[in-house]
Amino acid sequence: MLEDLTWVEAKAAIDAGMPVVIPIGASAKEHGPHLPLRTDATIAAGLARRVAERVPVLVAPVVPFGHDPAFVRFAGSQSLSAATFAALMRELCAGFVAQGASRIALLNAGRSSEAPINAVLGELHAAGTARVVAAHLSFLGRAADSWLDDRDGGHAGERSTSMMLALDSRAVRLDRLPDRVANRDAGVRAMPPGLARPVVLSWSPGLGAADEFSPTGAFGDATRATAYKGQKVLEAIVDDIVAGLRHAFTAAPGFAPLAADGGQSAAR
Repeated sequence: MLEDLTWVEAKAAIDAGMPVVIPIGASAKEHGPHLPLRTDATIAAGLARRVAERVPVLVAPVVPFGHDPAFVRFAGSQSLSAATFAALMRELCAGFVAQGASRIALLNAGRSSEAPINAVLGELHAAGTARVVAAHLSFLGRAADSWLDDRDGGHAGERSTSMMLALDSRAVRLDRLPDRVANRDAGVRAMPPGLARPVVLSWSPGLGAADEFSPTGAFGDATRATAYKGQKVLEAIVDDIVAGLRHAFTAAPGFAPLAADGGQSAAR
């Protein structure tokens, strides 16, 4: 963990070619009446620590803000503009590159932050100064979906609530877990593939057809969440991230892909 090192230790890790993982998770973003505003930050940090237990990476401090405009009508939720967030990520990556980092992975827990991050990836690739990849949680860990009862739950539903129960159960308000009835969730939010519209999640039903209404700020059925399911989801996400990093950073120290015989071929 970078924040626990001295600058001398950090320099040694960077000089050795260790990839830098930058977790991105809002610490001020509503997650219903049952999860703390720091849910994304907690999940991003927890995943980064688990990745570091599997492969040698240098984990930067969590970036605690993202581009999250859909949630700002709920008290406490904050969002950077896409341009400001992209500039933040661009400068953070440039800072590590200037210190010698040649491999950077952005571990992103926010769905609406994906587009600005992908734009920055393109810029960094064009610059050619470092290999930078992104791990977007919305696409990862699907091997664990079979453990979930409410697979289409959505924001602050069974999936994220289960992860928080596994990571920090004391932060979950178990007496306030909302189900689809409390959320007034009809499960018909998705547009047909290839179509998009502005989304602003609101606690008020009278704010226009572009909005998604939930009085709780959540969707799905969080009452189905368990810590065991959360562990399964976290494990599946970490498996996907580690596999991706091994593929992207093959030449990094300790990153050669594992052979089918459990790594014995690589050891020979």
